[in-house]
Amino acid sequence: MTEGVVTIDGAEHKVENNTWIVGDDEEVIVIDPARDAEAILSAVGEREVLAVVCTHGLPDHVGGAIEVAARDEAVVALNRKDRQLWRETWSETYPDIDMEDEGVFGVADVELEVIATPGVTQGGCSLYCEALGAVFTGKTLQADGPGKLGGEYPALADQLTAIGERLFTLPTDTRVLPAHGEETTVGEQEPHFDDWLTGKLTGGGDSSEAPAEGLPADGTRVSGIKLNLDDE
Repeated sequence: MTEGVVTIDGAEHKVENNTWIVGDDEEVIVIDPARDAEAILSAVGEREVLAVVCTHGLPDHVGGAIEVAARDEAVVALNRKDRQLWRETWSETYPDIDMEDEGVFGVADVELEVIATPGVTQGGCSLYCEALGAVFTGKTLQADGPGKLGGEYPALADQLTAIGERLFTLPTDTRVLPAHGEETTVGEQEPHFDDWLTGKLTGGGDSSEAPAEGLPADGTRVSGIKLNLDDE
């Protein structure tokens, strides 16, 4: 766990980040390397870093990516839709791998399956490891519910669709390992889903603002957060 400050639309937010290291005594994959590359590499020790995988392109998910990857000439993976966000932190380079839905990373005899979970960002992804009974969800799903950006939900309808259709179809005892805060399980979070759908996350809101099928309003209309994530 590392801590620091990120700036969103000119406002500073203090955040604590979990960086997950998956592997054995010989090799690892590093997920969401936050700002303190030295601390992360200290935890890795002498094991070889095969890849650095970023669930989102936000600065507190990629801040240590280049330095962590450089030590062992590892590849860096990110969904292409988050490339523009990546460039806000690393303006002179791009990730090595355009991570895609249903892609697979292998390390230490286990596989990490890529699950597209957009919402907080358009290119948000989670990584599911059936062998470990765990899913690494970045900002998409946390112990306190769907993750936010700057205190708001940039695209809550998309985020809830991803959670309901992709994450809550996993076994209920699957450990949810997020980029922020404590771990939880699919079974602990799923009973709250109906409340999220009916607007609890946004305080109910004006029904005229709600999109079709009862999903809550997009948080950007409330927060004023505008993210141009198109990458041509």
